[in-house]
Amino acid sequence: MSELVTGEAVALELRPAKLPSRALAVLLDLVVVGVVYTLVTIVLVISTASLDEAAQAAVAVAAFLLVLVGAPIAVETLSHGRSLGKLACGLRVVRDDGGPIRFRHALVRGAVGVVEILMTFGVVACIASLVSARGRRLGDVVAGTLVVRERVPVARAAFVPPPPPWLSGRFAELDLSAVPDGLWLAVRQYLTRMGQLDPQVGWAMAQRLASEVAACTGAPAPQGVPPAAYLAAVLQERQVREARRAFGSGPAAVGPSVPGGHVVHGGPGVFGPAAPQPPGVAFHPPAAVSHPQVSGAGVPVPVVEAEPADQAGDRRSSGGFAPPA
Repeated sequence: MSELVTGEAVALELRPAKLPSRALAVLLDLVVVGVVYTLVTIVLVISTASLDEAAQAAVAVAAFLLVLVGAPIAVETLSHGRSLGKLACGLRVVRDDGGPIRFRHALVRGAVGVVEILMTFGVVACIASLVSARGRRLGDVVAGTLVVRERVPVARAAFVPPPPPWLSGRFAELDLSAVPDGLWLAVRQYLTRMGQLDPQVGWAMAQRLASEVAACTGAPAPQGVPPAAYLAAVLQERQVREARRAFGSGPAAVGPSVPGGHVVHGGPGVFGPAAPQPPGVAFHPPAAVSHPQVSGAGVPVPVVEAEPADQAGDRRSSGGFAPPA
């Protein structure tokens, strides 16, 4: 992948085309142009049979320049860098800054292409593409262009296992600003592929990554916490902070979401046993709290709950007064 910087200082990640795909696109273009040139030549030979040899030679040169040189330049200019072969292979010619090419870019590429493609049968173009870091031929270097891939296969996002519930939110006060992006990427790749690794190799890799993260944060990893669970909890904390910065300080869901909009919570069997609960302590859900209603004018209206009939009768009878029948 090549990082191109535009004139507005915006970094673009483009994928330069490889030599095989470019060669296939050029071959398809040459086949189409060759067929057109052959038909045009046959028509010109029949129509100029009565002319002298000099006129026939002039017509042949003009046909060569118009069909083999002018036609590709016109096609690339009108299609903004997509010839028939490039369109079939999913390629496109762009400027060095990522913008669409213009007539002068296509003209320079076509003029240099006559020498490095047509006259040398593509040998010079292949050598230049192999030597160039971004696979550019001489015409691209002179014109300031680059052939990139437009149809890039989109890989499915790998599932990152969430941390155990007893670790969610435990690292809310941890300073994660010093952790580099490369280390975050390594942690994410490990968590998505740790099920495919050998247990001993995965454990050693998790310990190494956990020690690097702890060194960057300045706080050691908690004792008794598996390194993979520690990495998952720290990565989740980073994702929660990024979500808060992007969408505000509203409540963030704990655990990554999966297709369907559901939140997945980690279980004790993913990274190790959960923290033990104190004996004899039972969890009671909080009682529902009724919030005051707000009227149309914005004034809170108190909520009056009706008492049961038996409780109301008992309170009235305790005062010694009974209403008349």
